[in-house]
Amino acid sequence: MDYIAPKEVADTMMTAAINKSKLSIRDLLIRGSLSGALLAISVTLAFMATSQTTLSLVGAFVFPVGFVIIVILGLELVTGSFSLIPLAWMEKHISAKIMYRNLFWVFMGNLLGSVLFAVLFWAASSESSKVIEQMLISASEKKTIAYAQNGAHGLFSAFVKAILCNWMVCMGVVMSMTSKSTLGKILAAGIPIFIFFALGYEHAVVNMFVIPAGIMFGANVSIADWWLYNQLIVTAGNIVGGLLFTGMAIYYTYNKSQKTSPSI
Repeated sequence: MDYIAPKEVADTMMTAAINKSKLSIRDLLIRGSLSGALLAISVTLAFMATSQTTLSLVGAFVFPVGFVIIVILGLELVTGSFSLIPLAWMEKHISAKIMYRNLFWVFMGNLLGSVLFAVLFWAASSESSKVIEQMLISASEKKTIAYAQNGAHGLFSAFVKAILCNWMVCMGVVMSMTSKSTLGKILAAGIPIFIFFALGYEHAVVNMFVIPAGIMFGANVSIADWWLYNQLIVTAGNIVGGLLFTGMAIYYTYNKSQKTSPSI
């Protein structure tokens, strides 16, 4: 049996957090960039599937492919780290400086990879990709100026959608730890990701691709709109959802040993 019980998963969560905190800036940037690009590729694949079938659930079904590659290869996704790295700090295994350093460089790596793929996709644009281009334009405008037009209520909606999103994304991270087999990890990690994408919630790293790509293709969105009406508030919501509803909830209900290890 390759199933891993939740009690063991709680221990694995802390071990993973500590191991992630030891990565160099170079590794955080490389692994983070690869993760950003893989999620961007998954978005374009999902948009293509949706446009060809006119069924958004089909797009949601194929979207998790990028996430499971990230999990299996042990790459770095800042939204997943939101549920793990702060736990190591809260349990005094790492310092606040190391926590902030890790999250900052993974965020930058994710941003670099996402925007790089957006540039490459824009450069490779052809007649066959026009439908996806229009979907990116529409999505980028809905994710920014549509929220802004609704004022505080719109921004609060984005924040809540971000909480709900990373609740599911981090469940995917933790669920992948419940299996020792590759197939088991794929299935366990993919289910929560399907949920968040199907429901249209807000994911900071996905938006690092969708919004700048939409801008490149002519969306009525500025760089300031991207950051003020989406990226910053969605990142904050992702932190709350990942840490509070997944990281802390799972770890503290199953970890009973309260083991300690030397601080870094």
